[in-house]
Amino acid sequence: MIQNYKMIISYDGSRFYGWEHQPNTDLTIQGKLENVLEEMVGVPVEVIGAGRTDAGVHAKGMVANVHMDTQMSEHEICSYMNRYLPEDICVREVKIASERFHSRYNAMGKTYCYTCYVGDLKPVFNRKYVYMTDRVPDVEKMRQAAAYLVGEHDFKSFCGNPKMKKSTVREIYDITISQKGPYLNMTFHGSGFLQYMVRILSGTLLEVGYGKRTPESMEELLRAKNRSQAGFTAPPKGLCLLKVDYSKNV
Repeated sequence: MIQNYKMIISYDGSRFYGWEHQPNTDLTIQGKLENVLEEMVGVPVEVIGAGRTDAGVHAKGMVANVHMDTQMSEHEICSYMNRYLPEDICVREVKIASERFHSRYNAMGKTYCYTCYVGDLKPVFNRKYVYMTDRVPDVEKMRQAAAYLVGEHDFKSFCGNPKMKKSTVREIYDITISQKGPYLNMTFHGSGFLQYMVRILSGTLLEVGYGKRTPESMEELLRAKNRSQAGFTAPPKGLCLLKVDYSKNV
């Protein structure tokens, strides 16, 4: 009997071309998952992700679902996948979900964290997961700027897709900026995010921290609805999807 399985997946995105299938390469997270599951059940399957992380972006709590027919238990499916997936992808949990559960359409929010390294010495063992800055930004100024971005706004200035046809209105529930030792974390919790949005927000907030922009200029940026007015797109390696939110009823 075909059932709908919900999965929670962690991955190091360093060597992958993002989540979604790409032409001329099998180095995508979706592709690796589908290849293993096809071997397991004997027929092609489609793994649906809660989002499409970009090339080089990591995840600790990506959620996906897949419809398939297997006699294996959830634990056996999880064990099988982890046995045959590459070492930089881990399936943390497999559970039978309701037939109507859809990892992307049912998602109510996502939490991302962007990590910068502001220390003097090279972070040798964490270098693939942080953006190394050349100076320490003013964290308090960044927090002041972030306050203007919280709430429901048109984030067109922070969208990396110039051909975006759909609405660019999103709601950010919270932005937390904290520094612990040489690590600076910007955590974004929102209803959903546009292409490159978190990385552009991170780059813009860093520019505020560097004194290139004022916190108050965020209001003007939102009104401008023009990508060229916002800050640089922070590198992908500092970004990690931490969690996807769902209603308790799905």
